[in-house]
Formats: sequence, C-alpha cells, structure tokens
Amino acid sequence: MRARVESFEIGGLPVRLRTLAPAGRLRDGLAPTVVLVHGIGMSHRSFARTQRIIARTHRTVAVDLPGFGGVEPVGRTLDIEELGDLVVEAVRSRGAGDLVLVGQSMGSQVVVAAAHRHPDVVASVVLVGPVVDPARRTLVQQALDLGRDTVVEYPRMNAVVLTDYVRGMRQYVRQLGPMLRYRTEDVVPALVQPVLVVRGDRDPIGRRDWAAALAASARRGALVELPGGHHVQDRLPVAFARLVDEFRRVQTTEDALTGGAPAGGATTGDAR
Repeated sequence: MRARVESFEIGGLPVRLRTLAPAGRLRDGLAPTVVLVHGIGMSHRSFARTQRIIARTHRTVAVDLPGFGGVEPVGRTLDIEELGDLVVEAVRSRGAGDLVLVGQSMGSQVVVAAAHRHPDVVASVVLVGPVVDPARRTLVQQALDLGRDTVVEYPRMNAVVLTDYVRGMRQYVRQLGPMLRYRTEDVVPALVQPVLVVRGDRDPIGRRDWAAALAASARRGALVELPGGHHVQDRLPVAFARLVDEFRRVQTTEDALTGGAPAGGATTGDAR
C-alpha cells in the first residue's frame, strides 16, 4: 500500500497530506474519510502505524501542519481555529466527503475547533491524549509531564518525538501559546458530533480525571483507556484502529435510529 503525498497551500498556509486507502480507492468517494492530526512538534509519523491499519477499510489522510514534519514554517503564530479550518479545507479540496477527525495532543484541539466550525462535514471526533488539562495549564507543568511520558513510551516513539521536535522547533515555540490558551473544555460541550476520548492508562499529560470530565461534557461522549502513554495510538495501532471503526459504526447506527439527536451522558470503557 503506497501513500499519495501532496504538498500545497490553502489560504497561503503550507500543508502536506498523506493519503492511504484500500487498493485502487485513493481518489473515489469512499466515505467517511478518517483524518489524522498530529500534536505540537510532531508529524504524520505519530500516526503512521495506525494509518496503515485503518487504511485497510477506509480512506485515510494524515496531515502535516505548517512548520511540522518538514513542512515550511510560516513565521507567525497560528491560532487553533485557523489550523482547524486549514485541516478541513485541505482535505475537502482533495475530494473528501464526510470526515471523522482524529487528533492527538494539540491535534485534539485542532479537530475540536474544526468540528465546531464545520459541523456540516465533520461526522465525529476522536481525541487521543487531549490537552490542555485546566489544572495543568502552565508551560512548566506541561514540560514536566512530557518528560514523564518519555519513561512510558517505547524507545522507537521517543526517537520519533525527538527527531520531529528538532525539525519543527521554530513553529513549536510559536504554537505553545495558542495551545496553552485554547480551552478545549469550553468547546467540546458545544459540539453536535459524538466525541470519543481515548487515553493511555499511564499518560501523564492527558490524565484520567481530565479525560473523563471532557468525555462527560460532550452531548454524546465516551471515554476508553488503552494500555500505554501519551502516544497510545502508536503503541497499540490495531486496537486503536478497531476502536475508531467501532465508534464510527455505533454512532452511524445511533444516528439512523434517532435522527442524530443527542443521546446524552458519557460512557467509560477499557479496550484492552
């Protein structure tokens, strides 16, 4: 399975899309498209293992945001809402229909903003290791938690984090402020889409109380924990891919039965 890689600009902002889909279906109307959005300083590589699994049955697009993953930095700070618009417009410009948005770490903020601003095209949202916990909204606390996570992650993932950070350091510094300021907890309750929150059971950044509260605040929310740290989607790609697919199928069935009316309440699970 070979990815189609495209680099282009949307509204003057550079972006790279890495599309993988079942054989022969890169350009057809396969729906929904699963969009994978990395965290601050990272790239599509944080979703590489997961994307290969999901792409067996769905068209998938992994996004490299401006200044990250080798994409040219823009020389200025980008608001989370601006990044959300960029993701939707870039993927839609390549023929995608309904979108399932999957964001990890700062990417969770980006997909929340995208879902809030584009409810007509975003069908559901998956937040992996969401940030920023209101109880830990300082640079020092986030840096300490990031350091703690290196003890939990596999060496391979730590190597990906380190090399991606080095490449994206200029934009990383610019995006720290918007990431720390964005109040995910204020936007999730306003989403009309179902929200799945996924965390690693040893994630020191997306802590359990915060993740559970975020899921509970959604109109249709659920929390699932998997064994691992902040990059649990990389550690357990098969389990994570299955979880995303099951969530999509359940929500599609519920929408068909209820007409998309909010079901209310959050559920908690453990997909070990």
